[in-house]
Amino acid sequence: MQQPAFNQTGTFTNRGVMTNNRSSITNGEDTPISVTRAERTEGDQPGKAIDPSEKHFGTDHLLGDLKGRTISGTFITIASQGTQFLLNLASIMVMARLLAPKDFGLYAMVTTVMGFLWMFQDAGLSTATVQRQEITQAQVSNLFWVNVGLGGVTTLVVAALAPVVAWFYREPRLVGVTLVLSGTFLLASSAVQHIALLNRQMRFGTIAMISVVSPLTGYLTGVGMALSGYGYWALVGAAVTQSAVKLVLAWLISGWRPKLPSRNTQTWHMLTFGAHLTAGSLLFSLARGVDNLLIGRFFGAAAVGLYSRASILLIRPLEQFTIPINAVLIPALSRVQAEPERYRRTFLRVYEALALISFLCTGLLLPLARPLTLVVLGPKWEQAAPIFAGFSIAALCIPLGGASTWLFQTQGRGKDWLFASLLGSFFTVASFVAGLPFGPAGLAIAYSVAVLFLGMPNIYYFAGRQGPVSTADLWSVIFRYLPLWIVVCGVTWLVHLPLMNSPSLVQLVVCAPVGLLAGAILIYLVPSMRRVAFSLAEVLLELKSGISFFNAK
Repeated sequence: MQQPAFNQTGTFTNRGVMTNNRSSITNGEDTPISVTRAERTEGDQPGKAIDPSEKHFGTDHLLGDLKGRTISGTFITIASQGTQFLLNLASIMVMARLLAPKDFGLYAMVTTVMGFLWMFQDAGLSTATVQRQEITQAQVSNLFWVNVGLGGVTTLVVAALAPVVAWFYREPRLVGVTLVLSGTFLLASSAVQHIALLNRQMRFGTIAMISVVSPLTGYLTGVGMALSGYGYWALVGAAVTQSAVKLVLAWLISGWRPKLPSRNTQTWHMLTFGAHLTAGSLLFSLARGVDNLLIGRFFGAAAVGLYSRASILLIRPLEQFTIPINAVLIPALSRVQAEPERYRRTFLRVYEALALISFLCTGLLLPLARPLTLVVLGPKWEQAAPIFAGFSIAALCIPLGGASTWLFQTQGRGKDWLFASLLGSFFTVASFVAGLPFGPAGLAIAYSVAVLFLGMPNIYYFAGRQGPVSTADLWSVIFRYLPLWIVVCGVTWLVHLPLMNSPSLVQLVVCAPVGLLAGAILIYLVPSMRRVAFSLAEVLLELKSGISFFNAK
């Protein structure tokens, strides 16, 4: 069976998959959109009642109001992620003061091993569900059972590895932790298709509610257990509770129920696409988790605790910054993949806005690494500050590098993602090995350098080699906005120098606004940056007026 492919005209095709008939509809613009509708192939006959579950799969009704759904969905998801960020920050601040670095280290040792296999709870099949133009109840049901099967097998594999994990780290307490956390694979995999269908239907308000309630319940459980003296088990309890609550909410709210597996549903090409995404993610996860393995093996649990908290303190906010855009843009771009110019215009407009915001904010991280670490984590975490500073260079690239992966996902280019992940994983592991002799901070610096000079060229090459958005388009955005990061970082550093002996909170309150002000002045003075900034302000107004974000020329 042939895979989905992006042909030379930029039109997404599924050759050899099903018979099609075509119709033309309008989406509120001057140009009609050509929509491919699949013929019924599962025995539907005239006069036969339509399966109520079909309401979960059709997307034609989204095209007419794609503008409003995309804009409102973006802000709903941003609000959700902002709430999650505040909840996560509060949890980090509280738990860092209730638990010791070694507690976090024990938890991180296990989650590092789990991270190697975590992509199997999804297996790229949620993306396949969202990205497909046409999909059926039988196909999604089959994908559901594949997800559950992979989640169950992974749970058993991780549980069986519990004694090996404890032996590798020379820490017998990890046996129990690994056994309990292994169950989160099955819990998570059982909700994948329900969340994917909500995403496919662009029901962002519902997804936002699930995304806030489940971690909030987990955080409250963890804090309660920490206050009761459960130590590292509080972190375990928080993780299990979050996965369980997300599963229950997804099933109750989505309303979709899977059928038993069936044959001849033309699911294989979707599994192939998911397999390519999973293989690429597996390579990335294996490479990205080597750092915690090496640190845990050679420097112990306390060092892993410091390293993991510094990494999470930096990377998790960046992920939460891009998640709302990712959640909205993947289904939106998937819906317009047959219109290459509209696709390119939409992607680059969002990409430029992402570059402006991320370069403006990440310019603060390097000069303010120490006060930021002390304010969030507390005085006993001072040794994490140089690790955080080492990662701050990578923060320059993480949002834009992650955004470039939208091109792989929305164009059905699983093989390109696999090749990009293979090379990127090699660069990542090599950087960890090079930085290990210099301790956790040296490892963080080596990783940042590798991401900047090797990882970004690699992913940009593969992302732009095919489709409407080219590699040159991606690089032009980087170089256009790099001066913004330099100005913010430089001004913040200069202001911070005379305040280095002041209280950490004072350093943040004084230096951060000055650095942001310097960046704002540069944005106003540079026409291209000013245009994007004004465009972002216009989008806020478009949310009320209903003017299409996609209609911008």
